[in-house]
Parts: sequence; C-alpha cells; structure tokens
Amino acid sequence: MFFKKANKIDNRIDTLVGAETRIEGDLHFGGGLRVDGAIRGDVAEQNGAPSTLIISEHGRIEGGVTAAKIVLNGKVIGTVKSSHFIELQTKARITGDLYYKTLEMHTGAVVEGKLVYMGDVPEEVL
Repeated sequence: MFFKKANKIDNRIDTLVGAETRIEGDLHFGGGLRVDGAIRGDVAEQNGAPSTLIISEHGRIEGGVTAAKIVLNGKVIGTVKSSHFIELQTKARITGDLYYKTLEMHTGAVVEGKLVYMGDVPEEVL
C-alpha cells in the first residue's frame, strides 16, 4: 500500500518532437525524448545510454522503437523493445510485437502482436 514506485520515469525532456512536426528517417537520442508529432523510421536510444521515451496521445511512430524506459499513450506501428520498463497508458496502441522486462498496462491499451517477456535475457541482446 505504501510502496515506492521502483520504475519511476525520469521527467527530464532533452528533445521534443512537436505536434506539428513530422520526421522521416531514423532517430537516435539520449536522455529524454517526447514525441507529440509523427516519426516514420526507427527510434532508438544511443548505445550504452539508458534513456526515456514518452509518446503522447497524439504521437505516432511508424518503425521500431527501442529504449530503456517507455511511456506510451499514442500509436506505434512496429516492434517495441523496452530494456527496463514500459507503461502503456489508456490510449496506447501498438501494432507489432512488444519486448519488455517490466510492463504496466492500463485499461484501454491495445497490443496487436506478441508480448515477449525479456526478464532473463542480458541487455546486450536487446
């Protein structure tokens, strides 16, 4: 009842993809990335730098997504890999497979694909 949330998301945002922004091509980021717009291409954190990806209700990514911590309330069409923690909020939609270590899924979130638990796999494989 009085547990501290072990998978706390870092609220620091280093990069913002605004609501009226559309990116075509792969995106590599470090720190915190918030997506309110659209990205067509893979989105991945830089190697060796655990990062946080937040995809808002209006955010959309068409491509693979890889990050240590992910908060998703928008749409992803592609494979999603979270090496630490993923939170699927009410309006989250994933069309593709989801690889995770820790998953928090709210009522209303949809995953059209496989849920693959990666708890015992070394991070280098992810």
